Amino acid sequence: MAVDNLMIDYLKKFDENPFCVELHGKEHLIGTGDPMFKVIFNKEIAVSDLMTSTSIALGEGYMKGDIEIEGDLYHALNCFLGQMGKFHTDKKALKKLIFSSSSKKNQKMEVSSHYDIGNDFYKLWLDESLTYSCAYFAREEDTLFEAQNNKIERILKKLYLKPGMSLLDIGCGWGSLLIQAAKEYGITGKGITLSQEQYQGFKQKIEEEGLTDKLSVEILDYRDLPKQEWTFDRVVSVGMIEHVGRDNYNQFLSCVNSVLKPQGLFLLHYISALKEYPGDAWIKKYIFPGGMVPSLREIINLCSDYNFYTLDVESLRRHYNRTLLCWDRNFNEHRAEIEKMMGLEFTRMWDLYLCACAATFNNGIIDLHQVLISKGVNNQLPMTRWY
Repeated sequence: MAVDNLMIDYLKKFDENPFCVELHGKEHLIGTGDPMFKVIFNKEIAVSDLMTSTSIALGEGYMKGDIEIEGDLYHALNCFLGQMGKFHTDKKALKKLIFSSSSKKNQKMEVSSHYDIGNDFYKLWLDESLTYSCAYFAREEDTLFEAQNNKIERILKKLYLKPGMSLLDIGCGWGSLLIQAAKEYGITGKGITLSQEQYQGFKQKIEEEGLTDKLSVEILDYRDLPKQEWTFDRVVSVGMIEHVGRDNYNQFLSCVNSVLKPQGLFLLHYISALKEYPGDAWIKKYIFPGGMVPSLREIINLCSDYNFYTLDVESLRRHYNRTLLCWDRNFNEHRAEIEKMMGLEFTRMWDLYLCACAATFNNGIIDLHQVLISKGVNNQLPMTRWY
């Protein structure tokens, strides 16, 4: 019973929104008022584990079925995760996990661990375009597919593309952005990725769309861009810099600079934060090994070193909340199929990941920014917004 009391005492500090904890058939109210959700502990969690990493301890408990949520998982997480500032993380004990190697070999392995799970898996819950980044809901009634097309079109308009221009996509995913750019704007483009599955999927799409004369894709580390002797009118990177690591942001921008023509435009679309944090331990262990979210200010600060002028900054935080909820709905519509394909623990883990991310965006713990950057000034763009 003493262990029970220690765990309950630890949870009492998360009292901003009242909730109920059930342990050994006994209910405990955390906070004041009617409980907004209920957490059932089928197994005790050691306070030492909660102190080492609150995120890992609770995340693993849910994955294994030691913790159950009565009711809607997103609702519970949305009420609870606004208090992540109270989580404990022993950075010394988790040093290798939180501050992993940024070597090319290790980063390729980390990227592959997430994006090479299998295209068949991603096809079950992403939209038809296989776009795995924040969508843009221009209208309340937009479907996820429409919203992803909106997002791509918004990026392409910001880049002020003209027929015959060249476009590089760093971390191109399954290629939907470059395909749309080639078909609608008549550009030539190249995508680079570290994911074998994305490479194969994009290469197949290029052939199916009859765009082999316009587009190409390569498996290439961004750090090898300066060796290629390529130059582009435009560069875009969507949801990739989160895998680079804080020590490499400067090198990333240097590599962009090496291939971007004078007066060229660069659009960086990425998950951001208000301050510089090392990242969540559970996410790093199970979802995005090596992942780290840059703050907006540190990216803007580095731009001046390369004569990069910031033309436009836009937050799409609320759009990412809705995107993730769409993904989670799709995921749960195919839950039995995914459970058969990936196993029960993985399925619970991925559902938790999607709902937790949606909650952290809704609570402003993380944000999503699109930053439009010009290499140099007087690039003959309109004086007013062109999108």
